[in-house]
Amino acid sequence: MTSTIDKLQAILRRDLLTAVRHRSGFVVTLVGVFFELAAFYFLSRAIGPGFRPGGVEYFPFLLVGTGLYTFFVMSAQAFLSSVQEAQQTGTLEVLMTTSTAPAELVILSSISAFARNLVNLAIYVFAGVAVFRASIQANFFSCALVLVFSLAIALALGIAAATLQVAFQKGSSVLWLLSSGLWLLSGTMFPTQSLPRPLEYVSRMVPFSYAIDGMRRALLEGQSPAAMSGTLAMLAAFALVLLPLALIALSLSLRRARQNGTLSYY
Repeated sequence: MTSTIDKLQAILRRDLLTAVRHRSGFVVTLVGVFFELAAFYFLSRAIGPGFRPGGVEYFPFLLVGTGLYTFFVMSAQAFLSSVQEAQQTGTLEVLMTTSTAPAELVILSSISAFARNLVNLAIYVFAGVAVFRASIQANFFSCALVLVFSLAIALALGIAAATLQVAFQKGSSVLWLLSSGLWLLSGTMFPTQSLPRPLEYVSRMVPFSYAIDGMRRALLEGQSPAAMSGTLAMLAAFALVLLPLALIALSLSLRRARQNGTLSYY
């Protein structure tokens, strides 16, 4: 456990120093955030104040939905890119010979990008509130609980994306297909109740929909954990089931690829 923490600290320190040396990337990110938020702000104004999904203003509704959904997708992309880069450079097979467990190695190599996406999410929400005056009534304890469960689900999704890349070498295509469908079913830009009834039922099996709905209720409506106990229970269930399954699947796929000599296929 201590060894893993030491490795994590070393990786985070290295990537933080790299980020400091390349500050222009941070500026580009801020500019991109501003223009994206501006687009959603003027979209909400064009639609008008009469549209209040779930009883909240449309711009804060979009702010939470698009911010969390982007975090989920980019976190999955971070794990996928880490594996693809190691395959393309031929280092994946070499790394698998180290004393670090293969699944742990994939997670550690992607953790900095995962943390960067979390920081980007915080900047996105803060800018929406500070610059574009998104109205919030946050219950911070509820927000923290939703965020913890959402992080576990995002980690599981990222590990699953890495597993698909190792197993089928088509991780990018599968991720694009899944993210397109999940965007529709997660309530990112409109309430899932607007979907046809069959799709609404399907959306109830998508963990993103609970994460986005939970964060909206905690951040925009200030609901207490007791008031949103059902949503928190579903998020906890998804996290407890998906994360162990993703870790097992990644370990099995790496072991099989190693046996078949396909670790460097991409």
